[in-house]
This record gives sequence, C-alpha cells and structure tokens, in this order.
Amino acid sequence: MAANSSIEWTEATWNPVTGCDKISPGCKHCYAERMARRLKAMGLRNYANGFKVTLHENSLDLPLSWKKPQNIFVNSMSDLFHKNVPDEFIERVFDVMNSASWHRYQILTKRSDRLSSLSRILPWEENIWMGVSVENAQTAYRIDDLENSDASVKFLSLEPLLGAIPNLNLKGIDWVIVGGESGPGARPMKEEWVSEIRDQCIAANVPFFFKQWGGVNKKKAGRLLDGRFWNEMPRTVLAGYGV
Repeated sequence: MAANSSIEWTEATWNPVTGCDKISPGCKHCYAERMARRLKAMGLRNYANGFKVTLHENSLDLPLSWKKPQNIFVNSMSDLFHKNVPDEFIERVFDVMNSASWHRYQILTKRSDRLSSLSRILPWEENIWMGVSVENAQTAYRIDDLENSDASVKFLSLEPLLGAIPNLNLKGIDWVIVGGESGPGARPMKEEWVSEIRDQCIAANVPFFFKQWGGVNKKKAGRLLDGRFWNEMPRTVLAGYGV
C-alpha cells in the first residue's frame, strides 16, 4: 500500500484508505479508479473491494518504518475526507503523520466542506500540507474552505484543469500545481488557461508548479510552458524545513 511515486511533485504514496466516488467533472476519468480495477484483477488483497471506500489498518503505521525523510502523497487512491471515512480514522492518520514527523505529507481533497468542519479537531503540524483539487471556476469554492482550515501549508491542485479560472483566490495559498488530464478520453487544456493562472501566481508571489499538458500521450506532450519547466515549491522547502 505504499510505493515510490512518478508524480512530479512528490516522492512516495501512502494509502491507508482506498476507493472513492465521483462528485464533480474532474472525476470523470479518474486514474485511481482505473488503477484500482486493474489491481483488483491482479489479485491484490487491498483492492479486493475494487474502488469501494476501504480502510486499511495494516497500512496505518507504514510511514513510521520509512526512516529516510521524503515527501509523501497521502491517499493517492482515495480522498481522506470522504464521508465513508470515520472521523476517528482520519484522526489516527493525523496521529501517524505527527509521530513520523521527519516526513512531509501532502493531502488533497475535493470534499473541502468536510475538511473545513473537521479542521479544528485535527492536530496540524508544519509537515502536513493540505490541498484542494479545483478543476474549473465552478469548483473554486473549495479554496475558501481550504483558507478557513488550520493547515500551516495550503496548496491548490488545478488538475485536471477543465476551464479558465480568471479570478483565482490566492489569499493564504502557499503553492499552486496545474496539470492537464491524461489517459483515455483526456479532455484538452488550453494554453491560455495555464498562462493566466501562472501570471496570477507571479503577481501574488505564489510558487507555481506546472505538472503536465496531459493528453492520451502525456510524455509526448511534455511539461514545458513558454519554453521552460516550472518546478517552484512552497517556501518552507526553500527555507530548508523538514526533508
């Protein structure tokens, strides 16, 4: 339930929860759903339920056994704030992140309303980064919920970016990731959408990370924007905190 990651902005994944369901347009071609079905067909025990939300007690303590500090994407195959994940289990995940404090943890959710409602009872430390996924202007309300949370480092994952977001709320935001959809049926992302977001980040002095153009062949499409790679990270990294 853990693996080195090919995701450009992290190093490893940790999945104490797997499974999810679709709640907005960005979920239409969910890579995690495709992967879960494949892993179930391969007979992996932790994916016996396919993409049904499943808690994995056997995976909870994994970060404690990883002695080398690293960036860890929490629940790359689920959403920690899904309604079917009990409050108590979320608190236990946070307890592990605080105990294995030599790592950085990156959490993403589309369920920002639950994040907002639970935030006050969760033990946030500086090594726990909290982000929301936003795919278009209609789902940008999630940013307000993130802003109201107690996370020390807050970031946005604008992936898959499905439309322009001309008035991006960057108040209190420490990092912005942008990426196009990839895989079967990938919907196109316009260059002007990406450039507009990049320019807003520059104006607000917020680090900008461009992950990919996406498409059916994302490797061929690459990661260059205006002739360069954009790999900026939150200033806690540049200041030498943690890893």
